[in-house]
Amino acid sequence: MIVDVKKTAEQKMKQTLETLKGDLGKVRTGRAHAGLLDHVMVDYYGTPTPIAQVANVTLVDARTIGVSPWEKKMAPVIEKAIRDSDLGLNPATMGEMVRVPMPALTEERRKELIKVVRHEGENARVAVRNVRRDAISQLKDLLKQKKVAEDEERRAQDDIQKLTDRHVADIDKMLQQKEADLMAV
Repeated sequence: MIVDVKKTAEQKMKQTLETLKGDLGKVRTGRAHAGLLDHVMVDYYGTPTPIAQVANVTLVDARTIGVSPWEKKMAPVIEKAIRDSDLGLNPATMGEMVRVPMPALTEERRKELIKVVRHEGENARVAVRNVRRDAISQLKDLLKQKKVAEDEERRAQDDIQKLTDRHVADIDKMLQQKEADLMAV
């Protein structure tokens, strides 16, 4: 029973880390990366569809993303979808390829993005702590039902706290790395 509680807590904490990694990946640094356009939806014959399902997204160079639509007539639609997204990008169609240059970030914009990153990190820390709280309450319920001994419950609480500390440290490391990426010119 205690093993199940620990395993569930660890899985949820890992899931929180993965979610944070995905959220931080969407925050634009000065460099281009193909994952930046993942959440942009294109109108494909009346159906909102992710860009990756209607085109090839590649890196042309460090500051340019290339989008090659599989159907020629999709290029202007893709260009419009990228322009209308909240990313602040200005794509240009060159033949059949849509080129998306990444503008350099201003100092002010970098500081705003760091605030966003820190907010995401705090949300992840809160989520990890909520998982810890739920796990500890499950352990206390097991103790009340006399399914585990007091010392076992204490040890399990210590293990869950160590797990929480480790995941919070991982979150802090991810945030430091992202902040360093944002501040690099």
